[in-house]
This record gives sequence, C-alpha cells and structure tokens, in this order.
Amino acid sequence: MVTPEVEPYIRQKFAENAGLTEEQLFTADATLADVIASSPRMTNSIDLMEAFARTANGLRKDYGVRVRLPALPLDTPITTVLKTFLEEFEREQKEAAV
Repeated sequence: MVTPEVEPYIRQKFAENAGLTEEQLFTADATLADVIASSPRMTNSIDLMEAFARTANGLRKDYGVRVRLPALPLDTPITTVLKTFLEEFEREQKEAAV
C-alpha cells in the first residue's frame, strides 16, 4: 500500500517542477502536451522528462524509493501519469522490503 502522503507529495513536487499550481496541472483532461504548453518552465518533452526526474529524485531522497516511469506519449492524461507514479512507487517499495 502506498504511504498516504506520497500522492500529495508527487502532486506538489511535479507542480513545483512544472512551474504551475496543482489546480492548473491536475485537471481532469490535461495531457502531457497541455502541461508543456502551459508551463513557463517547459518548451519541449525533454523539459517534461527533467521535471519527472526531479520528482522521482525527491521521492528517492525523502522516501528511499527509486521510481522509474516508462515512456509515455504526449497525449497521456496527467492523471494517468500520477497513477503510474503511484503504482511504480508501490512496486519499488515492495521490492525494497523483500
């Protein structure tokens, strides 16, 4: 089971790294392409990957869990990305405990 504070942590860190508020970022229909277009810190998918990497590094430092995201197309909803982050966190957390 994912630690309850992990989802808000991921939401906050990714919003910070994207230069957006959580409300701007986590709308029901926002895609990764929308995030790039609305973020003042992103101009392309490389910037997006760097924001994900910074978020994952924060998880590693603060929770001791290394999370790796698979490649995701730009039409992926940000809510799906959050779900994937949480699933990977849980999987890696279980593997680390064994």
